[in-house]
Amino acid sequence: MITDINQLDLDKTYSYADYLQWRFEERVELIKGKIFKMSPAPARKHQRISGYLQGELYKFLDNKVCQVYVAPFDVRLTPRKSDKTNKIHTIVQPDIYVVCDPAKLDDQGCIGAPDLIIEILSPGNSQTELKNKFEVYEENGVKEYWLADPTSEVIFVYILNEAGRYIGLPPFALEDQITSHVFPEFELSVADIFKD
Repeated sequence: MITDINQLDLDKTYSYADYLQWRFEERVELIKGKIFKMSPAPARKHQRISGYLQGELYKFLDNKVCQVYVAPFDVRLTPRKSDKTNKIHTIVQPDIYVVCDPAKLDDQGCIGAPDLIIEILSPGNSQTELKNKFEVYEENGVKEYWLADPTSEVIFVYILNEAGRYIGLPPFALEDQITSHVFPEFELSVADIFKD
């Protein structure tokens, strides 16, 4: 059992089986087997945006099969669904995600691609982390991926096309209404999302 993150070799590739043995305070994600440390605690604005989006999604999905979840709650991704923990090398904790297939849910979180993932940028997000998450979300079939940037108050939306590749939509700015591709009836004012 690993009780201190310093016991780990950050250059090594790890699996979900390894991840389950870790008992240290730091929050981490595994992306393609590599450890990425998460920010200790999100900033106030990050949490306000997250709370607003979660609340709106919760109201929208009430009495529907799809359910909304928020971090920290593990999403185990693998290009081929596998229940063998040593075959899973990507465990992420998206800020917000929606799952429409109840078979993907268990007490530890989600195994397989959520239908919608929303990440809210924090100052601690690295370019490598952002690039790697984009790739694993695309590879694993996340249908829609929103990236909210509180600093520029813009939301970037990526939609998975028939070929399994993300198509980026023009950025959504404060004067825009944003609509989900997966849930076309779900519409929000970008200004309301970033209102502080």
